[in-house]
Amino acid sequence: MKTTPRTAPRTPDAVDTDALIEDLRTLVEVESPSRDLDALTASAKAVAGVIESRLGGQAVLVESPSGPHVRWSGGGTPRVLLLGHHDTVFPLGTLARRPFRVEDGRATGPGVFDMLGGIVQAVHGVALLDDPSGVEILVTCDEEVGSPSSRALIEERALACGAVLVLEGAAEDGALKTGRKGCGTFEVTVKGVASHAGLEPEEGVNALVEAAYQVLDIVALGRPEAGTSVTPTVSWAGTVENVVPAGASVVVDVRVVTAAEKDRVEAAFAALRPHLDGAELSVRGGIGRPPMPESASADLFALARTLLPGLEGKAVGGGSDGNFTAALGVPTLDGLGAVGGGAHADHEYLIVGAMAERAHLVAGLIDAVRAS
Repeated sequence: MKTTPRTAPRTPDAVDTDALIEDLRTLVEVESPSRDLDALTASAKAVAGVIESRLGGQAVLVESPSGPHVRWSGGGTPRVLLLGHHDTVFPLGTLARRPFRVEDGRATGPGVFDMLGGIVQAVHGVALLDDPSGVEILVTCDEEVGSPSSRALIEERALACGAVLVLEGAAEDGALKTGRKGCGTFEVTVKGVASHAGLEPEEGVNALVEAAYQVLDIVALGRPEAGTSVTPTVSWAGTVENVVPAGASVVVDVRVVTAAEKDRVEAAFAALRPHLDGAELSVRGGIGRPPMPESASADLFALARTLLPGLEGKAVGGGSDGNFTAALGVPTLDGLGAVGGGAHADHEYLIVGAMAERAHLVAGLIDAVRAS
């Protein structure tokens, strides 16, 4: 892939910021928590409406067990996939408590940064193009829950297009995301034997004690020097205070930089064994999102820097659907969405003044990829 765009970047004045905010409001005010099929259907229709009103053509709703994904094509031979998601982590009712607002140069409301702002910016970026041929937009409904129903479609369209621009929010200070850790969740469940904690504790097999041993074994799997974190995050055990607990579980978040570490950690979880006689273990889960190496984004990031000199890139710990496309060997650049912060938090925000520039960056990258 060449790293010199053949078209000069357009000026930010060509994008109507009021229109950007109008479309962002439209999407934010249709709440879209993952797994809520009715809400996601309404959200998908809103996304399709924004795309069609700005770009024309037809935005198709692709039904799935997780809800509707939204797909739009500018026609011609596929060259660039713009990849986003319209589901959010916020439950219904969040909007009433934290409505969409624009104040002091910031837009706030559930999902503005992760990642409804990125969808809007990308649509307006495509609208800048003289010819949208070769451009595809795919906005999925299940990214926040691991992309169970969209992964195959994402991989299919990434391979067909040959380059992927991911519309997740930017990293700190507006940096693009040039690498991501692989990530996944494991759950270790312990089966013990209940008994009276006062009369005959020795007759039981204490699942809580076994879980404590397992937590120590699990934490020891981390390798900070290799970028591998293994972090127990949620646990439960027992029923009432005078019964030796017969059951316990530990949920573990895992992040890895390399495929070799993914394999090592998955094998280590499979090899966990109980410490107490009579205890039984079961392990489920895995590292569902493979690592996104920085090599996957190198060419696209070089193109981005010709359009915005001084633009920074950063490898981050969180995962996205770009992990899937990068693992296929498809050039993938992430963090092209909103500039802001507070993803998944009540203080989530988007910097309005950066929206037009990022829309132009998307347009320039599309032109550059198609010219290469």
